[in-house]
Amino acid sequence: MEYYRPEISGRWMIGLTNMVDLPTQTLSPQTKEQGFLRVFQKVTRLISMVLDHQQVMDTIVSSLPDLLDIDACTIRLLDVDTNTFVLGAAHGLSLEYLSRKSIDTEETMEMIKSGYPVAKVDLDEDPTYRDRDAAAKEGIKSVLTLPILFQDAIIGIMRLLTKSQRLFTAEEISFSMALAEQVGVAISNGRMFKEMENQVDFMNEVQKISRMVNSTLDMDSVLNTIVQRVPVSMEAKGCTLRLFNPLTNQLELVASYGVSEKYLKQSNIEDEKNVTMVLSGEPVAIYDVASDDRVLNKKNMMEEGINSLLAVPITVGKEIIGVLRIFSEKHHSFTSTEVNFAVTVSEAGGTAIQNARIYQKINLLFNQIEENERFLGDILDCIRPELLVVDKDRHVVLANKVCQQRLGMEEADILGMEYHELCSSNKDRSACPVDDVLRDGKPATYEHTVELKDGEHWLERTASPMFDENGNVEFVIEIIRDITTKRTLEKEQMERVELQGVVELAGTVAHEINTPLFAALGTAQILEEDIEKQELIADVQTIIRNLKNISELTKKMTDMTGFERKDYVGEANIVEFK
Repeated sequence: MEYYRPEISGRWMIGLTNMVDLPTQTLSPQTKEQGFLRVFQKVTRLISMVLDHQQVMDTIVSSLPDLLDIDACTIRLLDVDTNTFVLGAAHGLSLEYLSRKSIDTEETMEMIKSGYPVAKVDLDEDPTYRDRDAAAKEGIKSVLTLPILFQDAIIGIMRLLTKSQRLFTAEEISFSMALAEQVGVAISNGRMFKEMENQVDFMNEVQKISRMVNSTLDMDSVLNTIVQRVPVSMEAKGCTLRLFNPLTNQLELVASYGVSEKYLKQSNIEDEKNVTMVLSGEPVAIYDVASDDRVLNKKNMMEEGINSLLAVPITVGKEIIGVLRIFSEKHHSFTSTEVNFAVTVSEAGGTAIQNARIYQKINLLFNQIEENERFLGDILDCIRPELLVVDKDRHVVLANKVCQQRLGMEEADILGMEYHELCSSNKDRSACPVDDVLRDGKPATYEHTVELKDGEHWLERTASPMFDENGNVEFVIEIIRDITTKRTLEKEQMERVELQGVVELAGTVAHEINTPLFAALGTAQILEEDIEKQELIADVQTIIRNLKNISELTKKMTDMTGFERKDYVGEANIVEFK
């Protein structure tokens, strides 16, 4: 192996080639230049006809074999994230050959990265060439590798391959180098045009998605809008969206589109390097998931037909709340515009997700408040006394069922009423416990009578204050009890006590009467035996009979066990002993 260094257009070209005698073209320099010019013009014309950089690459690799009398052509673009060259377009080669991990020797790749073209022959026989077997199987014998430059920066490589022995001349290499630079300009211009076109399209799409996700507070609608619209906008296969569960601090799948249930069940992304990088706030674009060490679940992705991946963080402010991953079936080099689009959508989606979460929390809180209010209302309605709550402006803010039933009014009619309008039945407005509490801040109790349908009732009204944080009365709770039965029982008890005194007095009187009564009766009986005159005997017998009647009466008074009050003439009452 020998080196030769002809100087071409001010740039050193190093050609690594086996020095063998190969047939060379016998064309005159003028004829060669005319041929190169025609090829250059045709390629330039082809390049100018398309503006999409992928179409530019496809057009070049399919056109150059006929124009340069070669068998195959490939273009690989530099992935700045991995500092590797990924396949952009190819023609004339098998998928197996294109899928090999290495492109060329490390020495060759370093020369290419430095901006130098490299020519090789006898690839299938060179023992130092690591892909000799693959080249032999493909039938490749010669290759010219050219750096694709734009503004003196390498953006890719172009490889011209032949299946016959061919020694590329200095003129061919110089022409190919100029052609590669033209390709670099075309690719860059196509990229710029495509980027501008995509930026406009993506800007419109961002606005649409933002409007859609911010027009609803339903979490499922927000999530489904994101995972469905993003891959459609980026012409990708599908999308998954995972959010942190604040309880487990784990990423949980919350929405997906375009991928199978089998893939989702088998896919565990917690240990994925690309996910770790995304969670640090850095978007990750992967051209070939099958060969990238930032992907662990290669088998699952390959079975699902995923070849390229873009992962971006879902953020709210500076907080990362999840990961959005976009999948492509085709090998795709994600542009900065596409990455920015995904990041912008993720930011808008993150805000919408946060709003939906807050709305869910508010709804849950309202439901809890309503449930608590319902529970408290049920408790208050089960309280037998009437209950009223009055604010500091004397407006009713709460009335339980018992109070509503006594007043004969619905709750909606009672709430907001002025307190004294509601309690107009109280004749003595000066004796109002609510007014006392609002004035003094101390509990107060009053009793008064009211006329109801079934007669006069006694009410006991107790008012207690509720204070605000400054110690001022904010609400007054009034409990109203009907104590009519209690008052009636108390009155009857008093009457019983009075009548019991009468009974005890009657017994005492009877006892006191019995002593002189028995003495008088004995004396009368003796007189009856001693008197001889008949008319006197009759008088004495009358006396004895009356004394015995009195004795029977005192006996009754002594032995009585009960009594009963009865009406008598006028307003007088008498007591009947039992």
